[in-house]
Amino acid sequence: MIRSTMSAAVTAACLIGMTSLASLAASAFEGVWKVKDTAGRPFEITLSSGGVAKATRGEGMTGTWKEEGNAAMITWKTGWTTKITNEGGKYKKTAYRKGQALDTPPDNSSDAERAK
Repeated sequence: MIRSTMSAAVTAACLIGMTSLASLAASAFEGVWKVKDTAGRPFEITLSSGGVAKATRGEGMTGTWKEEGNAAMITWKTGWTTKITNEGGKYKKTAYRKGQALDTPPDNSSDAERAK
């Protein structure tokens, strides 16, 4: 009985450790992305580990992000939402105003390119 309990505990600990390591693996979306704003001006979005998002457009443009399927969903403190989507190896940025439904046409879109 003690042996099977110990075996189960060791197995559980290993599974928890493997799950934790998998969650630490880098997302394909982490890094710096070159995109354009609604006026066509270029800016960069940085998606960091831990879900932190920052942009070079506007003072203090910060937020959080998470990977959802083939997209990075960014929620900005301004209320806007940005998606960077992998469309068959090509990336696209779409942006939605505060309160705008994500199943409606975006307010803005542009290509998204990983910065070198």
